[in-house]
Amino acid sequence: MSKAPFPRVQDTEKHLSQLPALHLLQKMRPRWRLLTREEAERERGGKRANVCLDGILKESLARINRVEIRGQSYPFTENGLAEAIERLKRPRPSGLLRINEELTDLLLLGTAVEQTVDGLTRAFQVKFVDWADPSANVFHVCAEFDVEREHTTDTRRPDLVLFVNGIPFAVIECKGPSTGVEQAVSQHIRNQQDGEIPGLFRTVQLLVATNKNDVRYGTVGTAASFWSKWAELEDREADVLAAINAPLDADQNRQTFADGFREDRAAYDARFGQGDRLVTEQDRVLWALARPERLLDLARRFTLFDAGEKKIARYQQFFAVRKILRRVTGERDEEGRRRGGVIWHTQGSGKSLTMVMLARALGLEPLIPDPRIVLVTDRIDLDEQLEGTFKACGLEPKRATTGRNLLDLVATEKRAVVTTLINKFDTALNVRDFSDPSEDVFLLVDESHRGQYGRLHSRMRKIFPNACYLGFTGTPILKTEKNTAAKFGGIIDVYAIDQAVKDKAVVPLLYEGRHVEQRVDETAIDAWFERVCAALSEDQKADLKRKYARTARLFQTEQTIALIAFDVSEHFRRTWKGTGFKGQLVTPSKRSAILYKRALDELGVVTSEVIISAPDDREGEERIDEASSDEVKRFWKTAMDRYGDEATYNSRIIEAFKKRENPEILIVVSKLLTGFDAPRNTVLYLARALTEHNLLQAIARVNRVAEGKDYGYIVDYCSVLGELNQALTSYSALEGFDEADLAGTVTSINTEIEKLGQRHSELWDVFRGVANTADEEALEQHLADEARRDEFYDRLNAFSRTLAIALSSHEFANEPSNQRRIAGYRDDLGRFENLRRAVGKRYQDAVDYGQYRKRIEKLLDTYVVADDVRPMTDLVNIFDEDAFAEVLNSNASPASRADSIAHATKRTIDERWEEDPTYYKRFSELIRQAIEDFRAKSISDLEYLKRVREIRDQMVRRDTTDIPEPVRDDPLGRAFYGCLREALSDVQGSGDADTETLSAEAAAHLVGIINSHRRVDWAQDPDVENAIKNDIDDYIFDVIRGEHNVPISTEAIDALIDRLLMVARRQAA
Repeated sequence: MSKAPFPRVQDTEKHLSQLPALHLLQKMRPRWRLLTREEAERERGGKRANVCLDGILKESLARINRVEIRGQSYPFTENGLAEAIERLKRPRPSGLLRINEELTDLLLLGTAVEQTVDGLTRAFQVKFVDWADPSANVFHVCAEFDVEREHTTDTRRPDLVLFVNGIPFAVIECKGPSTGVEQAVSQHIRNQQDGEIPGLFRTVQLLVATNKNDVRYGTVGTAASFWSKWAELEDREADVLAAINAPLDADQNRQTFADGFREDRAAYDARFGQGDRLVTEQDRVLWALARPERLLDLARRFTLFDAGEKKIARYQQFFAVRKILRRVTGERDEEGRRRGGVIWHTQGSGKSLTMVMLARALGLEPLIPDPRIVLVTDRIDLDEQLEGTFKACGLEPKRATTGRNLLDLVATEKRAVVTTLINKFDTALNVRDFSDPSEDVFLLVDESHRGQYGRLHSRMRKIFPNACYLGFTGTPILKTEKNTAAKFGGIIDVYAIDQAVKDKAVVPLLYEGRHVEQRVDETAIDAWFERVCAALSEDQKADLKRKYARTARLFQTEQTIALIAFDVSEHFRRTWKGTGFKGQLVTPSKRSAILYKRALDELGVVTSEVIISAPDDREGEERIDEASSDEVKRFWKTAMDRYGDEATYNSRIIEAFKKRENPEILIVVSKLLTGFDAPRNTVLYLARALTEHNLLQAIARVNRVAEGKDYGYIVDYCSVLGELNQALTSYSALEGFDEADLAGTVTSINTEIEKLGQRHSELWDVFRGVANTADEEALEQHLADEARRDEFYDRLNAFSRTLAIALSSHEFANEPSNQRRIAGYRDDLGRFENLRRAVGKRYQDAVDYGQYRKRIEKLLDTYVVADDVRPMTDLVNIFDEDAFAEVLNSNASPASRADSIAHATKRTIDERWEEDPTYYKRFSELIRQAIEDFRAKSISDLEYLKRVREIRDQMVRRDTTDIPEPVRDDPLGRAFYGCLREALSDVQGSGDADTETLSAEAAAHLVGIINSHRRVDWAQDPDVENAIKNDIDDYIFDVIRGEHNVPISTEAIDALIDRLLMVARRQAA
């Protein structure tokens, strides 16, 4: 018996992403009901600017809301519900994120409207979502959901929109497996911008970008670099498998294949007919995020606004909070108290926000009727930061200022959220003996690896004997601390460094040990100076030597400071200056911090500021007399004269470091080494020996994710980790940890440098098959294929970034045996960068380095002679005769000039297609054929140039003699004529009408219809558009079908009307 033929399976976005997603959504419980386009349009009142499903919204609010009074239940009045809906649909205009925050509060809390029952008027709460009973809500999905763009009648069409009670809650963009999800992310971000469809996102809580193998999620306002992957830690694979292979019922089939998927039914049925399919990554993540009860949980407990930015939980935050809730509501220790524990989530992965989400979840937990939360830290700056984070996220903690104030807050006021320093427990008990026996007090102890494990833990327990203790730490637990961690109840959840790096929650760290000359004799310093400045011109060397000499004289007793300051200055200048990234310099004392600042100022290459505590506070490794030295006092007085007080001094400098160009380097001792979150902070210069938790916390300052940031960099002048060529625990600074807990903490820069040769070879491999790689024309023609060009761009970017890392390493850049190799790499960098720009011009690709633009431009500026790199040129405007003449008369080869013209013409056709699709279709086919003939060697270089020049000339200098008189001189009439002639020519048996004559007459009449409705901003008015549609529809039915007997189908008429309106809108714009 022969086997059935292997079915031909479509591999498009529609078949492998969009349809499987729709199938799964309809098989969830509760299910998402798919609406056809017709149903969705009806629910929206035919208005594409309206993003709510009005009928469903009204019915849902009437169903889930009742007026409860005097033991009786009454429905809300229609006017009352209409008032609530109006507040949802007409927020105060204030920018998308502000509106989304306002409407998210409305969704979570509801809104009060007045109702009169039996003569009594009171305000009653209308809820938009039944959060307590998810099954009471209704869930709908729309595919290809048309939304009108702002200030135009053009539309965008997100792939899938999910509605809860008729309100948009989630948007999903689908891609085929060969398209990166980055493109879907980009579409989401574009659609939220002004002039696009931001109105759709006003109530949205979840955004998903997916293909079958890769899924990212975010929320409104999430920047591209912060879209995350989800890992489902609760095994539901069997449920997902059952859902994706459960056949659609008759109603679901009808709904799914009613609209744009009608022609895909056979292919989809064929795929199902071959048996069960396996679970894809898209299936797993949609099941995890888009199940109705999970989506509502994410929106209610795991989405927050942090200082104006909307954030949605990463998976480790979500599951950590769930684990904690299960433990504190379901487990008791041997003394009957809620069982607590320790949460180790690596620094930079959102530990503070996890605490906020936990606080919110405790407040919403029905099994804990009246929770109170005490946030405990051991440092003033952490106390301030934690208070600030909670406030920024909408919670209002009260900070205990003294031990007595702590007692007032917890004993008298019983505040819901209190922050305090741990030592205030000690002073509180010195004020009076007090004990709060409540078991609903939760102590969230930040950085719980420190003193909280010791004596003060018993003091906390004395005040709160029955409280639940939850310790949070961002660093691994020392071996000696692991037993004492049991005081908190043991480990609840671990999100270790290597997993955070793998998930791209943080960037990996590269370490380089740098050595400065410790001898101060002139010969040694001159030799060191020559090595550092090897790449500079003689004039640059002379200038820097003069500056260094002046600095060295000022620091004759502090030669090491002068040398390190110079090295920091040069390293930052070559590697980071002008890129927008920042650095942090860690010094051993306040006095040395001030000296480093003075040295950097003398050199005048980088800008810097110092952040230290007041002179009477010891910091770092300084002695008491050094901390209060005259030098430190003078600095402090100047700072206080400038800023007024310490809080303003700190906040102003930190804000400038985070948000402005200067300062480029922040000089610190101990402050800002813990809990300081500045994503652009990229390189940490260690001029102070740190150990254990202090070291791990310090280096984590540069592990935050930022656009264009591959790594954080640690430059160590104190040999804390030597050459980093052994296990981390072999170094005294980290010997107290278990090696497994340090996996992924930091990597030697040499590990990345070792990839440079491979990246260089991979770049050259793109040109395998080119007989003469010295022939630039051969290289350019080899890159005619778009996929190969993209591969070249990607590999050049990878090589450039790795070369930048290598050249930032003092050891690699100055090793004599590397000089010939480095020269070759630099030459190839310049050559391939010129090739990138040449093929960009030739094939009309915009030169785009993506998120790495500033780093690569910095590399080129620093290491490649400016004259060796061609300037970037604008894309060719084929309607600009001067620009076109410049291409024709350039020194490029005939084939290169022809390609530039062909691809510029092709780009212009794509850009202007909607203005006159029939006209541009002809030239699109001509250009395509010319390019194919040249690639196939069917025509010579000169013939190719001649042909594309003629095509361009014909397109730009349009000949209208073949257009009938009635519409010849009217651009809109000509475009309408082309659309009509094409549509009518496709109809078999077109009656008694001459197609050209009828098309011209109809075009002129339809232009008249447009003009009769034309007014200011007519294309932005949906009522006007509907009137135009009706008039055109009437004309086609009455005249073309009726009087001329043209048997054009209803579907063809709808498509024609859509096309005519597209042209009219585009030309009006």
